Amino acid sequence: MREVMTKSMARNIFYGGSLFFIIIFVGLSVHSHRYIVTTSTNAETLTESVALGKKVWEDKTCINCHSILGEGAYFAPELGNVTTRWGVADDPEGAYEMLDGWIKAQPSGIEGRRQMPYFELTEEETRGLADFLRWVDSIDAQGWPPNDAG
Repeated sequence: MREVMTKSMARNIFYGGSLFFIIIFVGLSVHSHRYIVTTSTNAETLTESVALGKKVWEDKTCINCHSILGEGAYFAPELGNVTTRWGVADDPEGAYEMLDGWIKAQPSGIEGRRQMPYFELTEEETRGLADFLRWVDSIDAQGWPPNDAG
């Protein structure tokens, strides 16, 4: 092998390596997109109520304190598996009643504990939020959160 690298050799290595890694990047991006669309998300279970719950989640900026599937703030508990923790993942009415009771009990006033603000939600908004949290709990999160406590 030559001990001296010419400009054209260096240019060819740079362009060849760049092209190689661009192809790898595009291939992995396509694979990830196909995996998410076909495997992770259960889009067939999206309903108007779930969409309303997502809108409530965004309008009330719940993500400023809570996280879902690791996205959001870590001030308050992870809510990606909250309906499983409550034992109401398969019970829409139970999920609504638990969430409604929890929201109506806020702020709890317990000394030394973080306080969740009280949100005046309609019954429809609370049902939508409960359905949204049940839907999030039903998707394939690939092992997230790492423990049952969220």
